[in-house]
Amino acid sequence: MALKSRHLLGLEGMPKEDIELILDTAVSFKEVLERPIKKVPTLQGKTVVNLFFESSTRTRISFELAERRLSADVVNFTTAGSSIAKGETFKDTVKNIEAMKIDMVVIRHSSSGAPHFLAKVVDANVINAGDGTHEHPTQALLDIFTMREKFGYIQGLNVCIVGDILHSRVARSNIFGLKTLGASVSVCGPETLIPKDIEKLGVEVYHNIDEVIPKVDVLNVLRLQLERQNSAFIPSLQEYHKFFGITRKRLEKASKPILIMHPGPINRGVELSSDVADSEHSLILEQVTNGVAIRMAVLYLLGTM
Repeated sequence: MALKSRHLLGLEGMPKEDIELILDTAVSFKEVLERPIKKVPTLQGKTVVNLFFESSTRTRISFELAERRLSADVVNFTTAGSSIAKGETFKDTVKNIEAMKIDMVVIRHSSSGAPHFLAKVVDANVINAGDGTHEHPTQALLDIFTMREKFGYIQGLNVCIVGDILHSRVARSNIFGLKTLGASVSVCGPETLIPKDIEKLGVEVYHNIDEVIPKVDVLNVLRLQLERQNSAFIPSLQEYHKFFGITRKRLEKASKPILIMHPGPINRGVELSSDVADSEHSLILEQVTNGVAIRMAVLYLLGTM
């Protein structure tokens, strides 16, 4: 089987069959990661460029590890010290890199839509590693993979995405992917951090976390993206934690165990208390492990089309 698109730009509109193909393929690659020798020759001879115009630790390392596990040749690009800093345009930078005969580009950019533009001007496969406040498809795929691994299904699962929905590309990709697979999705946060008309995406909106907790199976807790906020959306971090922070005391009000997810990095004592982040409820480290398997699956499916 093959994906219907030669790029992974987002989960909006992606067919259910494609999402499930990526998830199923990731199961096989997770088995590879558990072997003593964690490398396969699948992408030997292929060149992948990691084009990161925004700082990143987890996503960049996860992609690079996935690429090397598949035996690809890897080139890492950052804007610091590059021709971009000297005034070269984004398009010219990309075209010059492509002239070096690359096969795939993984791009993270602060501008929403940058990967879509890139896919129009290069012949290489393009993978969106996060664009502005638009989408972050591989993060959502690894989140969904982690949920499916724990529950055995996604259809009918009750998931609430908590926090800074307004600035979150992770939230959007999760909503698209989860809804496509039949999950019930809600969002919860201060009114200032919930996009207008988000209900049109088929989600319920809450502004009281204590009302949500008894109803859900999973809380996917987002980081407050202070670097993207150009005005005061909350009175203070302390105030946010008081009303929306996930604490053990809050979780004890649930009638069943609730699983906690977070895309990282965590602002401890803000979105999550440390005793929750490190508790039996937390799937955060499983998400990190699963991220490599998901990215291996995406690279494999696109790189062998």
